[in-house]
Amino acid sequence: MHNSRDNMCYQSSPDEIVISIQTGKDITSVEIQWGDPFEAGIMGGAEAWSGKTEKLTDVLELENHLWWSIRLKPPYKRCKYFFTIESRDERLCYFEDGFYGENELHIPGKRMQCFFFPWMNSSDFFETPKWVEDAVWYQIFPERFARVGEYEPHLKPWKSEKIRGFNYKLRYGGNLKGVTSRLEYLHNLGITAIYFNPIFKSPTDHKYNIDDYYEIDEEFGTKDDFRELCSKAHSLGIKIMLDMVLNHSGINFPPFADLMKNGERSKYRDWYMVNKFPITLNKETRDGRFYSFAFTQFMPKLNTNNPEVMDYFAGVCEYWVKQFGVDGLRFDVANEVSHKFLKLIRSRVKAINPDVYLLAEIWHDSTQWLRGDEFDSIMNYPLTETISGFWLNKALSSKQLEQGINRCAVMYPEQSSRVMFNLLDSHDTERLYYRCGHDEDIFFQHLTLLFSLYGSPCIYYGTEIMLDGAHDPDCRRCMPWDEIDSGKYDGIMQQVKTLIKARKENPELKSLNTEFVGSGDNRHIRMIKDKRVLVAVNADSTPMKLEYSDIIFARGLNANTLECGGCAICRV
Repeated sequence: MHNSRDNMCYQSSPDEIVISIQTGKDITSVEIQWGDPFEAGIMGGAEAWSGKTEKLTDVLELENHLWWSIRLKPPYKRCKYFFTIESRDERLCYFEDGFYGENELHIPGKRMQCFFFPWMNSSDFFETPKWVEDAVWYQIFPERFARVGEYEPHLKPWKSEKIRGFNYKLRYGGNLKGVTSRLEYLHNLGITAIYFNPIFKSPTDHKYNIDDYYEIDEEFGTKDDFRELCSKAHSLGIKIMLDMVLNHSGINFPPFADLMKNGERSKYRDWYMVNKFPITLNKETRDGRFYSFAFTQFMPKLNTNNPEVMDYFAGVCEYWVKQFGVDGLRFDVANEVSHKFLKLIRSRVKAINPDVYLLAEIWHDSTQWLRGDEFDSIMNYPLTETISGFWLNKALSSKQLEQGINRCAVMYPEQSSRVMFNLLDSHDTERLYYRCGHDEDIFFQHLTLLFSLYGSPCIYYGTEIMLDGAHDPDCRRCMPWDEIDSGKYDGIMQQVKTLIKARKENPELKSLNTEFVGSGDNRHIRMIKDKRVLVAVNADSTPMKLEYSDIIFARGLNANTLECGGCAICRV
C-alpha cells in the first residue's frame, strides 16, 4: 500500500522528502525508481522516462506488515517514482494504478501511471515548533494543585483524599498564586513546560463549560495573577500552554444565554445547533433538542461552521497569545470542530508567533488534522495505550510491543512525531500508579519508556510522587504539599528527576531512530537509540543480560543482570 500524501510521502525539510510503503511480511526487497518528471521531456511526449533506482533499507516491523522508507533529495524540487517489490518467488512493479510485471513496462505506447510529489513548495512545508522537541511537560489541574491565600468557608480543607462521585461544586481552592509559588519546585524537578486545564470563568471545578473566554475565573485569581505566573515561568525557562474549549461553551456564555431568552429571534441563532425551541434544560440531550458535548446539556455545542463563531474564537486565541505571551494552545474535543475553523485559527495565531504550539485532544488516528494547516501535533493516546496495554495484558510479547511502538511512530509525518505530546495519564484517565496496580517497578518501567521515545513527555501533576487515583474524578486529588515538603517522597522524586535529567542530557532518547534488539516471545525489551544508548526493561519472569558501558538511570541492575521488574538506560 502506498499513497503519495500524508505519512507515506511528505516533505521533511526544505530539500528532502520521505517516501514510505507498507507491504506484507513476505516481501524481501523494495526498490524505488525515481527522478524528475521532465527528465526525458514533457509528459505525453514520445520519450521514455526512467529514473535512478535505490533500495529501501529503512524497515520497521508492524503487526502484520513491514514499513519501508527512504529519504530523497530531488534536485529540481519535484519527484516522479514507482516501486519494484520482490518476494522469494515473484517480482512486481507497483504504480499508482496497480501492479505490473516487468515485461509490461515496455509495451509500445503505454504510459505508466507513476506516483508524484509534484513540487516542494516552501509555503506547504509543514514546520513545527523546535522548542517542543526538548520540552518536558507537567499537566496541572488548577483547582487541586496548590493554593496561596486565606481559606473561605465554602472550601474544603486541603487534603489529598479520595474523591468519590461527581460533585462539580467541590472546591479545595487551588489557584494561580499557588502555582506561581511552586514554580521553583517544578524548575528543580526539571519541568520546562506547563499544560493547564482551563482557567477561564466557569461554574464547575473542571472549567470545561466556559462562560467567559476573556476572563480568568475569580476562584483562580486575576489576569494580573496570570501575567505574574507567565512572567516568572518564562524567567525560569518554563513555557505555558492553555486549554481552549471551542467545541462547546457553558450555558451562561452570553450568546447561549441570549438564545435561551430570545429563542429563534436571537441574533445568536446560528451560533449553536438547536433543533427544537424553546430550549429546555431538564435532562441530557439524547432527545436531540440541541447538540451538546457527550449529551451533557450544560455544554451546548458551538457551530464552528459559522463565520461569526470562527472569527470570535480565533480572536480569543489571538488575545491570550498576544497579551500574555502564551506559548501553546491545547484544543479540547478537537476532532469535532470544523476543519475550516482550525485552519483559520492556525493562520491567525501563527501570524502572531510562529512558535506557538497548537495541540489537539484526539484519541484516534489524526492524519486529517496533521497536514500542516491545522495542528502541530496531538495528545498521543495511541502510544499511551500501546505502552500500558503491554503490562495490562501479560500475554503480549516484546515483539508485539515493538510492533505497537513502530505503528505509532509511522502514523504521521516526522515533524509531528518529534513534537508529539506523550502521556501516560491525565485528568481524563485513571492515574498511572493506579493503572500499574500500585506496583512501583511497573510504574518506573512505564516512565522509562515514556522518557526514551520520540516526542515530548508529559507527567500529570503528582506523578513525580506516585500520586494515586482511580478514574475521573478520583484522578483529580489535591497535591499533598505538607508531605512533599517534609521529604516523604524524596526517594521517588529523585528517581523521576534522574529520568528527566537523562532525557535532557542524552538527545538520543528523543530520536526517531530506534532499533529493537532481541524482541521475541519473551518480555525482555531492548531498544538501541541512535546506536549509542540502550534502554532496557525487564517485564519477564527471568533475569535479563545486558552489555553496556555507563549507567544513566537504573533500577534492579546488578552488574550485567537486569532483574525482573528492573529498567535501565545505559551508554553502549
